[in-house]
Formats: sequence, C-alpha cells, structure tokens
Amino acid sequence: MSYPYDIPEASPLGYFAALVGDDEALPLFEAATSIAQDEYPDLDVQQVLGDVDQMLARIRRRCAADAGPLQRLRSLNQFFFRDMGFGGNVNNYYDPDNSYLNAVLRTRRGIPISLAVLWLELAHGLGLKARGVNFPGHFMVKVNLPNGQVVIDPFTGQSLSREDLSERLEPYKRRNGLVDDFDVPVGLYLQAATPREILARLLRNLKEIHRTQEDWLRLIAVLDRLVILLPEAWSEYRDRGLAWAEMGELRLAVTDLETYVAHADDTLDREATVQRLQALRKAMN
Repeated sequence: MSYPYDIPEASPLGYFAALVGDDEALPLFEAATSIAQDEYPDLDVQQVLGDVDQMLARIRRRCAADAGPLQRLRSLNQFFFRDMGFGGNVNNYYDPDNSYLNAVLRTRRGIPISLAVLWLELAHGLGLKARGVNFPGHFMVKVNLPNGQVVIDPFTGQSLSREDLSERLEPYKRRNGLVDDFDVPVGLYLQAATPREILARLLRNLKEIHRTQEDWLRLIAVLDRLVILLPEAWSEYRDRGLAWAEMGELRLAVTDLETYVAHADDTLDREATVQRLQALRKAMN
C-alpha cells in the first residue's frame, strides 16, 4: 500500500507518478518541473520544456560545430551564469518558488538543486557528461572531460578544486565524527546522484519549508509526491500521517501511521507512533 486514496491518472499527481515510474526512463527535468503544479495548477509543463529547448538552441548557435566538451562547457556557463544571470536567491533562500522550475526560469533565482536541475538539462542537451552530486549541505554538479573532472557550484557558477571541496566538508565531517581514523576521501562525497535521488532532495527541501511554516496542506502535497517517488521510505508515511492529524483528517492519519508502524525499524520512534495511533483511534470513536 502506497497511498490511502485513489490517484486519478489525469491529475498532476497521476502525471508525476507516470513520470517517475521507471528509473531507466525517468525524465528528471520534466518531473522536477511538474512539482510546481501543486502551487501553480494552471502550469503548462510542456511550455516550460519548450522554453528550455529555446535556451538550448541559443547556446548551440554559439558553439562551433566541432567544439569539444571543454568549449561547450565554457559556452554553457557563460550563457547560464553571466548572460542570463542565473544564480542563488541569497535574499530569500527559503522562498518555495526557489524550488519551482517555472519560477526559477522567470526570476533566474533558485537554490543549488533547482539551478542544478536546469543546468543539467542544458548540459545534457549539449552532449556533456554531466551529473548531479548529493554533496552534504549543498547540491553540486560535475562534468567529466577528457582531461579530468570539473565540479561546479550551481549557486554561484564557481568551479571548485579538491581543496575547496575539502574546506566545505570540514564542518560536516566534524559534526558527524568523520575525522582522523574515520575520515574518508573527498571523492566519496562526489558520487553521481540518480534522478530519483535528485527529485527526493528537491521535494525534501520543500517539505522542510512547509513543515517549519506549519503549512499542513502544502506539506501533504509534497509528501504525496515523496510517497509515490519512494514507496518504501516509511518515515514519509509517518510524517504525512502526522500532518493529516494536524488537519483533523483522523482516518487518513491512522492509515498512514499504521503503514509506518508496520514497517518501521526505529524502535523508539515506532513506540511513540503507536501511542499516537492509539490516541487517534480513541478520538475517532
């Protein structure tokens, strides 16, 4: 069981489910763009795809027919970060619009992962071997070139050396005890993220914003997508159940929390959830 009620195929959620059903053919940019339909119900996803195709055509016109990967990468970065002015929204980092690709295209401001998704779509269109990187605390992109690998911060457009990356990792390593004998090479933090992992990180950014603001309706919309994307991420059922309870939808809350309790490995959290379930069932009677 992955959902407590039917999902109409023609709905935005049904559309998202169809897009993310197969890892081998998961269209990252289209799926990421479709997330914005929760906030922008009239959004034409195909129009957004068309707008990006036009951007790609502009970059291609700047590249010589025989341009190598490095020349194509330089053309992309010149166009994306300098000419178009895409960059991080430093003034309002936690604005949900930073995670919606249609809004990012309009404002040219976003967060690392949304900027990365757009940049990757253009990079792949130019034939570059580019991937997203689930770097701790800050999403990155990397490109494999004939003479090595380039890691780029999509928030600023800066190319990062191994020394830069090691410096950024230091706080994370110290917080998690990954020092001295427990240290690991920087390269292990640069593993390519799958499209499903990228979508999950994008959604979880939105999830944290809505949970912090106690915006339960928007939180549930995000959790609906996470449950579809990651049907065995049991903690997402728990979190959706708790959000349903906040909205007074006790039957839906109980269904989700029962699913979590049936699969949870965290003994302490499972016990707390069982107690919450008992209280909700009592309130329903």
